[in-house]
Amino acid sequence: MPRSQIKDEKTYQKLREQGESKEKSARIANAAAGGSRSAVGRKGGESSPYSEWSKEDLVKRAREIGIRGRSTMTKAQLVKALRHH
Repeated sequence: MPRSQIKDEKTYQKLREQGESKEKSARIANAAAGGSRSAVGRKGGESSPYSEWSKEDLVKRAREIGIRGRSTMTKAQLVKALRHH
């Protein structure tokens, strides 16, 4: 069933089938609807990879996003949680 807040339902459904979260799928689908899908992939940020971040910075970012259990996670677990959020 189409949702008014999802601009590209087909992309959203494909991402959900691949196991992405609802939030991440919606972000990607809506960004892709505003332009070409290849442009969204190239857009990327200027930030270094999570694996190069300190554990303190990873915990801070996880807090901003709302990842539960972050205080007991190892650095590797934090990286995985942030990548799959």
